[in-house]
Amino acid sequence: MQHFVISLCLILFLSSSNTVHAQSTELKSLAQWMEGSYSSQNQHLKDTANYFDIRLQIIPIWKDKKDGYWFYVEQAVADYIDKPYRQRVYHLKERKGSFRKCSLTLKDPLRFTHKPEEIEKLITDSLTEKEGCSVILSKKDEFTFVGETQGKMCPSDRKGAAYATSEVTITENELISWDRGYNDKDEQVWGAEKGGYHFLKIRKED
Repeated sequence: MQHFVISLCLILFLSSSNTVHAQSTELKSLAQWMEGSYSSQNQHLKDTANYFDIRLQIIPIWKDKKDGYWFYVEQAVADYIDKPYRQRVYHLKERKGSFRKCSLTLKDPLRFTHKPEEIEKLITDSLTEKEGCSVILSKKDEFTFVGETQGKMCPSDRKGAAYATSEVTITENELISWDRGYNDKDEQVWGAEKGGYHFLKIRKED
């Protein structure tokens, strides 16, 4: 009986270890897929009335941290690349059965434009997390991660909005992001209406 109990405990331990390893491998894959330079130029050329040519940079920072993966994120219209309209720090970490991408804001963000090395000098206490705006991701299949914010929990005051939503699809070479703002009557007041922005990863040889 004692031998059976020991064997059962060993099996459970190994099973748990394999699960943790698998989750860590998936988190690493998601982080690697997120990292890079992106462009929505192709989508813009096909539908200039509804989509701008946007450039997106997702740059790893604080690589020595053990609490997940950290990124500096910069987003700008291609014609105004030196004046990004969105600068954030993302914290990607595992949670039970899924992954959480937290968004944090920077004080005076324009001073960090094209300078991720300056972000490296900051401490996390100098960042402010956008409460309620985390994107919860899961693995859809071997080639795709999908996620979204939760309900109306992400506050927004842009263009009269009361809350914002975000839907994300991530593959090895593409990131689809659909951000929208709604007023207190649940009417959309900002963001793309036809679907998300399709960002293609720019390879070094491109």
